[in-house]
Amino acid sequence: MNSSGHLTTDDYVTGIRSGDRGIMGRAITLIESRAPHHRREADALISALLPFSGTALRMGISGIPGVGKSTLIETFGTLLTGRGLKVAVLAIDPTSSRSGGSILGDKTRMEKLAADPLSFIRPSPTSGHLGGVARTTRESVIVCEAAGYNVILIETVGTGQSETCVADMVDVFLLLILPNAGDELQGIKRGILELADIVAVNKVDNQDDPAARQTCQDYRCALNIVGRTTPSGWKTPVLPISALRNQGLETLWDTIQAYHTLQKSSGTLEARRQQQKHAWMWSLVQDRLDTLFREHPDVRRRLPGIEADISRGTLDPSKAAEELLSAFIA
Repeated sequence: MNSSGHLTTDDYVTGIRSGDRGIMGRAITLIESRAPHHRREADALISALLPFSGTALRMGISGIPGVGKSTLIETFGTLLTGRGLKVAVLAIDPTSSRSGGSILGDKTRMEKLAADPLSFIRPSPTSGHLGGVARTTRESVIVCEAAGYNVILIETVGTGQSETCVADMVDVFLLLILPNAGDELQGIKRGILELADIVAVNKVDNQDDPAARQTCQDYRCALNIVGRTTPSGWKTPVLPISALRNQGLETLWDTIQAYHTLQKSSGTLEARRQQQKHAWMWSLVQDRLDTLFREHPDVRRRLPGIEADISRGTLDPSKAAEELLSAFIA
């Protein structure tokens, strides 16, 4: 560290490898920055950390708002730390499309887990990024793995058509649903149901509740129709749980471990990780092309006038896009 307090790549690596949560937080802040000089530092840091990554169980948790994702993470994470496991939580908060502000309230909703020395909770805004995950979630995973965390839980903002990208960065994709699913299955898209490795019906306080039993049966039938079977032969189970009452979470963890073990023994985990690296590359390409486009001097110069023409109705969005792309390519 120099006299101004700036950390070098070696400083970051040393701090992260020693499990310094303060340094981890600073590293993720660096990674999230869009400043060009920060981007270069972040790239160097990720390259230095990659050899120490890849050993954690990566798990995505999705579901409609109000399904109890944060409660599950609090209770489930505490269960895991009680077993001596280090648990990192990357909690993704929605960013306002108007103000750019983010709720970032997960630490207040996970007070017990946040105080646990074996946990690390990092709320990050989506910053308008599609997919219900932050732009730099993959890089944040690398930081947590290099710090020695055994399980990484990625909480997404909710279930939507574009949120399937979370499956491109995890080993296990858990879909949370509520009892009384109804005829529409709570608006769950077929594509997300096809990606679910495990489905858990949350808030089942009574295992004999007819509504809960019916919901489990509905989703088992839906999964049969979808024909969800992984290359390793895994068939997506539907489990009744109550995160609030800490019921069914031991079975959930056993199921997660069984699936992870099957992935390892069948070779599908390695194949999945390799595919995820390709997805990561294209995500970076798209993100950086977007940044280059928006910062291009000719695009920035012409954008106010083009937006004004669109507002006046003298230019349609399709032609406006063509003009901006022409300015960028020229």
